[in-house]
Amino acid sequence: MKTIPDGCNAVMPYIVIDDAAAAIEFYTKALGAKQGMSLPNPTGKGIMYAEIQIGTSRIMLGEPCPQYSGKSAKTLGGSPISFYVYVEDVEAAFKKAKDAGMTVEKDIKDMFWGDRMGTLNDKFNMQWTLAQHVKDVSPAQMQAAMKAMA
Repeated sequence: MKTIPDGCNAVMPYIVIDDAAAAIEFYTKALGAKQGMSLPNPTGKGIMYAEIQIGTSRIMLGEPCPQYSGKSAKTLGGSPISFYVYVEDVEAAFKKAKDAGMTVEKDIKDMFWGDRMGTLNDKFNMQWTLAQHVKDVSPAQMQAAMKAMA
């Protein structure tokens, strides 16, 4: 037996989200997510636990559950967490997410650390930054760029 199951990282995000089935369907369309396992809520309403795979990363999600203290971003009026997702083609991925219904927070642009990125919000109050690494930049170059911005 492994203490960290195959396919899992030591740290894995778990999203508490209203209407997990709709979220899975949306993330499949918007981000190309693949659905993994799913367990219905014992009450018969909704999903207690599910997994999706985006690229090489697995994300766990489930609906708010009275036995646990997790609350959805929608209930809280937003989330302090955002997802930074590396993709092969940021323009195509950004368009796909936008066409699926995500709203643009920040348009795509080149960043001083070497990524080309843009940020979108979904209807579940989660924020997603899609990025493509386009240039290797040293820590010294990043520091110089940050200093120039001050």
